Amino acid sequence: MKRSNSTTILASALAAIVATILLLVPFHAFLTVWLASLVGHYTLLRLWKEILLVPLGIGAVYVLTQDAKVRRQLYTSKLVRVIVLYLFVQLLWGIISYALHDVTAKALMYGWIVNARFLLFFLAAWVVATGAPKLKIYWPRLLVWPAALVVLFGLLQYFVLPYDVLKHAGYNTGTIFPYETINNNIHHLRIMSTLRGANPLGAYLVLVLSLVFARWQKHRIVQYAVLAVTGGLVLFLTFSRSAWLGLIVSIGILAWVGLKTARNRRVVSSIAIGAVIIMSGSLVLLRHNTAIQDSLFHTDDKSTIAKSSNQGHESALKDGLHDVMHEPLGRGPGTAGPASVYNNGKVRIAENYFVQIGQEVGWLGLVLFVSINGLVAKELWVRKQDSLALGLFAALAGLTLVNLLSHAWADDTLAYLWWGLAGIAVATPKVKTHEV
Repeated sequence: MKRSNSTTILASALAAIVATILLLVPFHAFLTVWLASLVGHYTLLRLWKEILLVPLGIGAVYVLTQDAKVRRQLYTSKLVRVIVLYLFVQLLWGIISYALHDVTAKALMYGWIVNARFLLFFLAAWVVATGAPKLKIYWPRLLVWPAALVVLFGLLQYFVLPYDVLKHAGYNTGTIFPYETINNNIHHLRIMSTLRGANPLGAYLVLVLSLVFARWQKHRIVQYAVLAVTGGLVLFLTFSRSAWLGLIVSIGILAWVGLKTARNRRVVSSIAIGAVIIMSGSLVLLRHNTAIQDSLFHTDDKSTIAKSSNQGHESALKDGLHDVMHEPLGRGPGTAGPASVYNNGKVRIAENYFVQIGQEVGWLGLVLFVSINGLVAKELWVRKQDSLALGLFAALAGLTLVNLLSHAWADDTLAYLWWGLAGIAVATPKVKTHEV
């Protein structure tokens, strides 16, 4: 069926919504807190993306009804079928959990939103990008310009501005605390820039730097090099250990793919193994150094805190794994993770997004979610000649590690940005695309 003019116009309008979300979501935390300080309604303002997702989803469904080729592509996709089944499990488990009084209405709604929004955005972006080539062409601009502003503000925040400057934009204990530190030491600040915290900023930069490096491998543009250096500095100053490890994994994959001969790969592997040995030995020798303790362990021998963050992470993970092993069906969306804060004091934070899914929708839901990640990775890998797909594939590997140490996919910025770009990448044919 040939696409009508009205459908083409609609696709362009929907592409504008996708682009708007991708452009603004890196500033989501800052904008919502600042606007709420002026007009109130903080919770409503935080839902601006989800509000835009409604017309975007309706429009995408209409495009499907008018375009047989796109409809056939999605209907025959194993990935789409698994996503639909996963969303059905989220819906059904939530209804049962609410009926059994295991979750409050607010926690359930929040849980549904956080667990489903990025997958719905992925599907919508996939549909829209098939009929809106500009999304495939201009995605670098949608990523790089906002990232440059985030990095610039982060550097100013650390080196120039007062440590609590964000309090003037409405940041407080009721919204987002205006600054983060290591070990509650005001002299050891962690950059959070326009995101909701240092760890979310670190995860966001894993994505940004992965895509910048993938683009740099094909397009030696000076601006990419500048963003890579400054972004790398900001990521380091987040002191987000999970993000550091995630970036190492991601850049390692990109570097490995970029090597064309077995000899080069053997040489690089030998260098990498040597570097790991040297770094490990250095950490052992310097383990009592205060700077190393603060940066890597987020505590030191002089700390007066009764329970370190490392002990808290370990305890939370053990509790979460215990829940998953002994409750194979889970307790329903909203009973674990960030949403559980609204569940009448029954807070369960496992510091691991995959464990959270197991706590909420059991073994079945966890298997389905892991399968979604694997199938998306496969779709990106077969398009690895496209720098967007390759960068997202590498970033997914790094961010999977981050999600094993935090609830990273629950963060608005990372979830919408990675999965939205992934939808655009999957809509791209399995051939090299033209980029600007």
